[in-house]
Amino acid sequence: MTLTHIVDVKEKFELQAYAKPQDVDRHTHIPFSGSPRKHPIEQDRILLIADPFTTNTFYYEFKIADIGFAEELSNMTNIDGDAIPMARIWVRKQSVGVRCTPFIVDAIAPQRP
Repeated sequence: MTLTHIVDVKEKFELQAYAKPQDVDRHTHIPFSGSPRKHPIEQDRILLIADPFTTNTFYYEFKIADIGFAEELSNMTNIDGDAIPMARIWVRKQSVGVRCTPFIVDAIAPQRP
């Protein structure tokens, strides 16, 4: 297979220019990355799943009003080809966030000699 054939097969690759936020900097905001989701109950909140394809993941919960800026990141793809959109959000310092680590409650197996 020649190089020209490989180049012809590739799809269009678009670049998006970075736009620096006007009112957000590291002195007033903290970045968090993950997969954004709508809150299932409260419309004024957002969930940010840190690593959606792992079994031991956690998520953040923030008020939408506390987010100063959001950036799109590259989609995360698993081995089966499923893609999940990722984002970096900049949250205002001193705002209240929730970090939740779900787990399955189960008995710990006894150690066998």
